[in-house]
Amino acid sequence: MDASSLRDGGRGVGKTVWSTALASDELRSSIGTVVPDLRAADVATGHGERPDLDAYPDPATFGSLLDAGESAFHVWRAAIARGLARRTSQAVPAATWVESVAWVRTEPEAFARLLQDADARLRDGGAHMLFVFDALDRAGRDWAEMDSIVRDLLRVALAVRTFPRLHTKVFLREDQFEGRTVTNFPDASKLLATRVELTWALHDLHGLLWQYLVNAYGDHGFVLRSIYTSVMGQEPPSEGGVWRPSGAAQRDSEEQRALFSAIAGPWMGRDRRRGFTYSWSVGHLADAGGRASPRSFLAAIRAAAEDSVERYPDHPSALHYESIKRGVQKASEVRVRELAEDYPWVPRLMQPLRGMTVPCAFSDVVEAWRDAFGERFTPNVGDRLPPDNPDGGWRGLRESLERLGIMERMRDDRVNMPDLYRVGFGLGRRGGVRPVLSTPAG
Repeated sequence: MDASSLRDGGRGVGKTVWSTALASDELRSSIGTVVPDLRAADVATGHGERPDLDAYPDPATFGSLLDAGESAFHVWRAAIARGLARRTSQAVPAATWVESVAWVRTEPEAFARLLQDADARLRDGGAHMLFVFDALDRAGRDWAEMDSIVRDLLRVALAVRTFPRLHTKVFLREDQFEGRTVTNFPDASKLLATRVELTWALHDLHGLLWQYLVNAYGDHGFVLRSIYTSVMGQEPPSEGGVWRPSGAAQRDSEEQRALFSAIAGPWMGRDRRRGFTYSWSVGHLADAGGRASPRSFLAAIRAAAEDSVERYPDHPSALHYESIKRGVQKASEVRVRELAEDYPWVPRLMQPLRGMTVPCAFSDVVEAWRDAFGERFTPNVGDRLPPDNPDGGWRGLRESLERLGIMERMRDDRVNMPDLYRVGFGLGRRGGVRPVLSTPAG
């Protein structure tokens, strides 16, 4: 069984895709060709995107438990207890979450025996059990509560690791982990040693793209597999009705570059001075940490394809270089909307900066903020996950935006912004992708 208990990454890198795949018998069987232990694993969802009140409390129930004085530590232990009880036929009070949480809190020996007995049964059957935790941002109402929820979950995950047949996988967004206090507890280093950061390199994104393309339906798939074959010299291998690009098509190779050139042409203009199509879009979709996500990349390519059909039907390549630029604009708009769902205060804070050009002095940003908000920015009442340094003034807001990957600080202290956010928020850059200025972001 994969020993990594903690996985973190930015938005759109596939955390929920992974957690969903692990919970699916069919997909887990496919993954099991690479990780054989997964074929003998019983997977339970300890928290996820879809409501499942039998398995874990929904946000309102979780909040009411915390308001009643229960700790998130016991809520997570109760979720583990319910999952084990359903699979071992052992009795755990489960009429309500109040009852389950009270049981693990007042009956610690009974809970410990439940873990011990479940581990023994799994060992005797040659099996493992895996608890998957995802979408944890939905459980917390502010940063202090979020930190407590995540920290207590990691404490429970550490305790479960002492049982060889019981495992946990905790999927966190990087803003729930980086620079926070969630690992401030004894022996947290044992969990940190298993941490895996979910990142996608340039060749990973292009490999994923061709995985999608060669498996397109009907005539589209036939045409795309024909392009693949003309470049690679052979059809993509097929297994179980699924086409799988070869190794050379999944790594940064001349073949992979040639594949993208076959559908987009080689350059982002009439010659190489404008850059290469293969790397251009990925470079302009990276956040302040230099990381691009598959969600943004695929959204940009999809939008570029639609724009090419509409504007350049006679272009020799499927993707026109100007359409690729518009695809980046579209992906940026999508990312800004997603960000607004999690942090409603961010679009309000960015609105006064529309039309500015970056890089720029931080004093210019402060001046725009002061003109809009006076001497202090105040999030709306009820905003989820407000700035995590409310008393830090303008510099505190800047630091919050930097932690979210929206702003980046240059060596001379000027403010910069990756195109992924700059374009959607309507800021300019000399020689860069034009910003979206028609409608306010968020």
